[in-house]
Amino acid sequence: MFDLTEKLFYKDAYIKEFDAVVIDCQPKGDNFLIELDKTCFYPEGGGQNADIGMIDEAIISDVHEKDGIILHTADRPLEVGSSVHGKIDWLHRFSLMQHHTGEHIVSGIVNKLFGLDNVGFHMGSAMVTVDFNGELKPEDIENVELLANRAVFENIEVTADYPDAETLKAMNYRSKKELSGEVRIVTVPGSDRCACCGTHVAKTGEIGLIKLLSPQRYKGGVRIGMLCGERALADYRRKDGDTAAISHLLSAKQHEVTAAVKRVMDEAEALKQQLSLANGRLFDYIIAGLDKSDKAVCVFVDGVTPNDLRKFGTLAAAARDGFTAVFCGDDQSGYRYAVSVKDGDARAFSKAMHAALGGKGGGNNQMVQGSVTAARAEIERYFSAA
Repeated sequence: MFDLTEKLFYKDAYIKEFDAVVIDCQPKGDNFLIELDKTCFYPEGGGQNADIGMIDEAIISDVHEKDGIILHTADRPLEVGSSVHGKIDWLHRFSLMQHHTGEHIVSGIVNKLFGLDNVGFHMGSAMVTVDFNGELKPEDIENVELLANRAVFENIEVTADYPDAETLKAMNYRSKKELSGEVRIVTVPGSDRCACCGTHVAKTGEIGLIKLLSPQRYKGGVRIGMLCGERALADYRRKDGDTAAISHLLSAKQHEVTAAVKRVMDEAEALKQQLSLANGRLFDYIIAGLDKSDKAVCVFVDGVTPNDLRKFGTLAAAARDGFTAVFCGDDQSGYRYAVSVKDGDARAFSKAMHAALGGKGGGNNQMVQGSVTAARAEIERYFSAA
């Protein structure tokens, strides 16, 4: 298949502006699909996002290729046969080039060291993700990150060639699928050789920092996040700012915040246990003063957790015969509750209560937990009537 649109980005990935002739313009929804005789707008493909930018006054929001024709999604029509000037969003494109080349280095190193293949590559808005068909230990990922950055520091030249069939047959290169015809091979000496149709930086030093993030198990392998260049710098600045803020709040040095946070969490857990014991004593005191008959009663308490509400319900069910409901909250945000009974149907009771007080919840015959939107006065009137 012959390309009907001349692809300037393969001649030089650093072309930012160009002149072309409009071959076709067709409406598509609220937009228009523009075909040019040549373009430096890269179409989405091979895991790399499409370029964005301008063609004359038209805003280009997407680019894709179909049957050798590159179609630009524009917000307005362009006259067929007219000469136009295109300009890509260079910061957007350069970031894509950095991340795509960084992915080559990381995937090549993982393949070389562990024999794993890159089976998925996606450039998302938050980060780039790379999927490998096997697991990697945290220390393995740290080593890959170090070696990848050393390849950046060496400022190695990145090449893209179209070897002939005989040379290609003898060549060892990565590819996700069987290829035929003209194959474009991108090489980062010492790190990777891969069949690829994307755009890449000329030298690895232009990638900037390669930072690997958020490894997680995925489909029997591992998914690794990655940021390069300015996006890696922005991520570092954000996290450094968060660490500095935590350091200030805890009056700890930045490299000591982990231990400081653990200390605060341990103290909070100890206080929570003390509070739970205090609430238990309070609940015993409250329940001791309740009517022991089969009358339905309600109690209001402040600042307790759902677990404490459940504890209250368990204690109340053991101490009295009737339905006991404990509520926590306020008239503005509503009330959480637990309804319990020793012998009875708490679900049937709560169902009627929900209908009257605007509530929802779930549980079993002995206890139901949920919430109601009614005000305290309404709740108290309902239980007086009950």
